[in-house]
Amino acid sequence: MVKRWLLIVLAALSLAGCGYNDFQRLDEASKSAWSEVLNQYQRRADLVPNIVATVKGEANFEQETLTKVIEARAKATSIQVTPETLNNPETFNRFQQAQGELTGALSRLMVVAEQYPSLKANQAFRDLRVTLEGTENRITVARNRYIQTVQEYNVLARSFPTVITAKVFSYNPKPTFSVQNEAQISTPPTVDFSAPKK
Repeated sequence: MVKRWLLIVLAALSLAGCGYNDFQRLDEASKSAWSEVLNQYQRRADLVPNIVATVKGEANFEQETLTKVIEARAKATSIQVTPETLNNPETFNRFQQAQGELTGALSRLMVVAEQYPSLKANQAFRDLRVTLEGTENRITVARNRYIQTVQEYNVLARSFPTVITAKVFSYNPKPTFSVQNEAQISTPPTVDFSAPKK
């Protein structure tokens, strides 16, 4: 009987010492951070119909821009996301790309809207724009929290001796957000200081 209790205590200590509890804590923290990212993306998706309806009131507004926003929103909201998405890099990447397309489409919409003085003067549109900007900031904060949590988890999953626990219990590193146009960003801009010749 004493040997049995001793084995149980040793097993518990070895699990605690090998990072098992840390994996549990960080896995839950990453799921919680991910839920906040999803909440903010949903908040943005919910704003899109109001923005589109307000912009449609401008008679000459570019239909192609509106169509791209509507299509991007439909694509972004069609991807079924669950906590398991965190462990599936392909699904995570598809979701990230869809959200990136919606971000781009909304940015283009706001740029085009600048060309319409009556739309810029519309109080409802201004309010929606401020709300959208606030939501984009919330998305950034939520993504940063998620990135930090996943970084802690991934460091634990790749460090010794906890890498052994990760292998035994299939705690694979989780995907994180990446920059969509990384190659373009890393290319330095071309600057030409020479004055044009007349």
